[in-house]
Amino acid sequence: MDPDTPHAPTSGSPPDAGSGGDRRPGYLYRQVAAHLADHPDQVLKVGEVTTAIAARSTGAVFEALKKMAAAGYATHHTGPHRFQITKAGIDAAGTMPAPAPRGPADSRRAGRRQPVPRPNGDLYFPRRLAGATDVDVLRRLRDKRIPVLLYGPPGTGKTALVEAAFPDLLTVAGTGDTVVEDFLGNFIPLPDGGFEFVYGPLVVSMREGRALLVDDATLIPPKVLAVLYPAMDGRRVISIPGYRNERVEAVDGFYVIAGHNPGVHGAILTEALASRFDVHIEVTTDWDLARHLGVPAPAVQAAIALNADLAAGRASWAPQLRELLGFARVRKTLGLPAAVANLAGRAPEQDREAVTAALQQQFGTEVAALTLGKQR
Repeated sequence: MDPDTPHAPTSGSPPDAGSGGDRRPGYLYRQVAAHLADHPDQVLKVGEVTTAIAARSTGAVFEALKKMAAAGYATHHTGPHRFQITKAGIDAAGTMPAPAPRGPADSRRAGRRQPVPRPNGDLYFPRRLAGATDVDVLRRLRDKRIPVLLYGPPGTGKTALVEAAFPDLLTVAGTGDTVVEDFLGNFIPLPDGGFEFVYGPLVVSMREGRALLVDDATLIPPKVLAVLYPAMDGRRVISIPGYRNERVEAVDGFYVIAGHNPGVHGAILTEALASRFDVHIEVTTDWDLARHLGVPAPAVQAAIALNADLAAGRASWAPQLRELLGFARVRKTLGLPAAVANLAGRAPEQDREAVTAALQQQFGTEVAALTLGKQR
């Protein structure tokens, strides 16, 4: 049997048995994690890891690797199955991930209490989606090459979700000024006066089997976005016209996910773009999570009321999770009155009166935007 085609452990070989027959819980997992940590720049096949640590069962090694990937400690590429340790995996230093929930009550607790690390070190708290968590769903969709469009107001956590799901993520930040070269690459000047071509994130993600987030995709001109389409369809091949018409083929693991902010000025979701994404997921602010993370109830209630006005077309802005978490940080640093005043000041001019009124109603005090006063 091909050593890189994982199979179930044979009878008599316990799933956690290593080269020396050690049956201590987690022993094989720690061996696998240590080997990946010793080779952080390599994408390793299951059989390569099995041979390197002299394990008895390729299947058991595969299960340990999948456990690392599910915890965000490794990136899982398919065809054949290959794994590379993430920064979170290196930081975990072989620590076993928390056990999976065993029942409905455990699932409810685990869904809120087991955050996933993002590349910048911040934690993301998974939310329920399609009978699982949003992080798990995105990883399953990537494994099946099903592209996803996330949509919702700015600040609801779309980018944070994608970063938590895919530690190997590359990003193109979309604007009205985004050009094809922002995807494919361009020539940059060298100190000696020459030029060197530097590949863009689309090319890098295709060649390295990485995930690519096109953030604010609907702000990008449609003619520019068209560069993605041959990479996303059955061809999975593009060319670089500005660099010898070089041909680029996608390897396993390459995946495109996009973000869309409906209602933002200039954001246009064309049929050509929408049709390329088989799954569309709305991302809204999780009010329970905001409370769980220390945002005072009056601030959450004000945000809920303002979002109702936003949905009804009576306002053009309302605080989302990003602003509420900022509120909690300012409160901790400067106190509650300053945090309330700062949230009022973050509102656009045309919505500031409504935001101020909502905050006054919930906190029961006069509210004004954070402003410099007289010298003492």
